[in-house]
Amino acid sequence: MPTIARLPDLLISQIAAGEVVERPASVLKELLENSLDAGSRAIQVHLEEGGVKLIRITDDGCGIAKDELALALTRHATSKITTLDDLERVGTLGFRGEALASVASVARLTLTSRERGASHAWKLRGEPGAEPEPAALMAGTVVEMRDLYFNTPARRKFLKSESTEFAHCADAVRRLALTRPDVAISLTHNGRSLFQLAPADAGRRIADILGEEFVGAARLIEAASGPLTLAGFAIDPTRATDAKDGQYVFVNGRFVRDKVIGHALREAYRDVLHGSRQPAVCLFLNIDPALVDVNVHPAKTEVRFRDSRAVHQFVFHAVQRTLAAPVQAAAAPSLAPTEGTVPAATCPPPAPATAYHQPEQPRQASLGVAEPAAAAYLTFARAAQGVGQTPAPRPEAMPQFQPVESAQNEAPPLGYALAQLHGIYVLAQNASGLVLVDMHAAHERILYEKLKTAFDNRQIATQNLLIPAVFSADPLDIAAIEEHAEALRGLGFDIAPLGPNQVGVRSVPALLQSGDPAALARSLIGELREHGITQLATARRNELLATMACHGAVRARRQLTVPEMNALLRQMEETERAGQCNHGRPTWTALTLDQLDKLFLRGQ
Repeated sequence: MPTIARLPDLLISQIAAGEVVERPASVLKELLENSLDAGSRAIQVHLEEGGVKLIRITDDGCGIAKDELALALTRHATSKITTLDDLERVGTLGFRGEALASVASVARLTLTSRERGASHAWKLRGEPGAEPEPAALMAGTVVEMRDLYFNTPARRKFLKSESTEFAHCADAVRRLALTRPDVAISLTHNGRSLFQLAPADAGRRIADILGEEFVGAARLIEAASGPLTLAGFAIDPTRATDAKDGQYVFVNGRFVRDKVIGHALREAYRDVLHGSRQPAVCLFLNIDPALVDVNVHPAKTEVRFRDSRAVHQFVFHAVQRTLAAPVQAAAAPSLAPTEGTVPAATCPPPAPATAYHQPEQPRQASLGVAEPAAAAYLTFARAAQGVGQTPAPRPEAMPQFQPVESAQNEAPPLGYALAQLHGIYVLAQNASGLVLVDMHAAHERILYEKLKTAFDNRQIATQNLLIPAVFSADPLDIAAIEEHAEALRGLGFDIAPLGPNQVGVRSVPALLQSGDPAALARSLIGELREHGITQLATARRNELLATMACHGAVRARRQLTVPEMNALLRQMEETERAGQCNHGRPTWTALTLDQLDKLFLRGQ
């Protein structure tokens, strides 16, 4: 029978390293977190061969005392938690006390540090029996890791190419830089400087890392509810791309990949994304540390919320409200940076631990890294809400609206109609320039939102047809009509068999009266046969209403009068999610006078 024996300490650390040290980027993340927790104001990162050969991090933090250098390389040694209560309210990025020991077990590690106020620095090599020796360093700490997996070649074979490993390292630096815009961070690879980020406000840091285009194409988000606050940017649905790596979500300053938040984002974008496009976001969620467990994964990229449903609903509604803002509300300040600037935000001076205040909480928690980013993003403006009410369309005509007279040189967000192009697009002029509207897509969204409201309120008005619309149907269609007759009336349809192979439509929803009654009925009957009324009333309810709106919207090549075009523009300004149709396609775009001048080389 095999004998049970205690494992050697080195083997224990190497086993732990398998969980913590997946690749060079894992080492870099852990070391950067330590530097931020130490209150650093400037951090320099030097890499060689994608971080496999060398990772050197230099910071100006509080430093480590000579007598604690050896302890810092010991497993389960940390200055950040001492009791179970500290573990339940973690306020720092690093806390497990495994990183340095794990790295030292699979790489050549050197730790050089000078404590503030100390006469000089001390250096310690991560080797058994090593002693601290004097070293030269102005202040702070230098952690140098060389030859990752030099003593475990089997693990090294799992590493990817140099370019791939470096890409992961650069992404780790960017994520940490997003949480602390007040800290200067530089990155060098193989002697080449990749970027140098100076201390800045939160908006400037996001533009530096994610690009001016992201900031210009995103919408500002701000929301608060009890112990939860959310702030940041979410991409405008029209500007979304197929890239799947554009989601930066931080919980109390910690980058996470959380299924709850990810699902909330997908649901918020469900009605407005086209095809396989993905939502790109940079969001900062702050929550009472006692309500989230960050100790569920060795790499600390996963968290567990005490009330995950409340977090899901909070994130979902915050993002959905912003995306659903009518054109009238969203047309105020543009998100695009002007003359190289972005919305300013103030960051408090960094410290090893700064106070993060929860309203009306009996106990205040120290969250170090979370406060600067959270405080900065909470300066964003709230998006106005509200849906306008408009009369139902007349048969075979767009709704008639009289333009509201405005002051001289002023115009509504979508302006006033000028003409119709090829019976497809509406051309309008607003205060900024030219607006182009896809009339079918725009009308489709308007009808869809009105149908959803009417369906939820059980107030779908019907319009009787002067002459019933008759079409052919097979016995299964007729059986479905007879089975679901009551449900069809609830949707605003009066459909009845007229013979063994014929069906007549006597009334349709008033909102869809200008559509093709037979096409509407066929589509609805097909949905009923495939899914049944129960599913249509729940999971597929929006899909059904979207199909109805598509069939009922004004068709291409339909000639509209100027009042009809203006009516369409006014309804768009009052309708939620009017920027995209039911399929996620854009409904309108605009060209400013400056863009038109550049197009025609005016002034050049």
